[in-house]
Amino acid sequence: MPRLMLLITCLLAGVQLAGQSLRLSPTDISLEFQVYPTGFLPGIRIDQNFGKHHALHLRGGLNLINHRDLGVQDDERGSGYGGTFGYRYYFPSDFQGWFLGLRADVWRNTIEWKNFSDLPGAGTTRLWVLQPTLEGGYLFLLANQTWFISPSLGFGVEVNVVTEGAETGQGLILLLGCSSGIRF
Repeated sequence: MPRLMLLITCLLAGVQLAGQSLRLSPTDISLEFQVYPTGFLPGIRIDQNFGKHHALHLRGGLNLINHRDLGVQDDERGSGYGGTFGYRYYFPSDFQGWFLGLRADVWRNTIEWKNFSDLPGAGTTRLWVLQPTLEGGYLFLLANQTWFISPSLGFGVEVNVVTEGAETGQGLILLLGCSSGIRF
């Protein structure tokens, strides 16, 4: 994971340097919140815009999980930490308005689970989750084009890549999100 974060940091630094030599492109820093039917994802996000339509972003955050009885076990609750690497394309130029994007989240989650019916028992599962997502939304610039708010809707799949313990819920995921921050 540290090597991946170093690679992503180098990529963003390269984009920043290229953007400065071609055209000064803004950087966005924001708080991002996403909700999905069985959880909540708060995080801190940085976007490096480049060209006239493109942006790369990184996010570090938490995953607060309550699968209830929608997972494999009768009750699944837990939390984790992770990060995101993503790309956005803004349809109008200047990094505002409608956008489409792709992102990949990696989460290290711990799930406490219980069974009440056929197989009574309880346990803890630690897992690595990969979550590729397609997102769309709109970025509104506010207050002299310094502050922004950006609602989004994402559709992806949550895949348990490495599971230490009993199987837990995974599958398709719908995410409603909003980020708000400053552009400089």
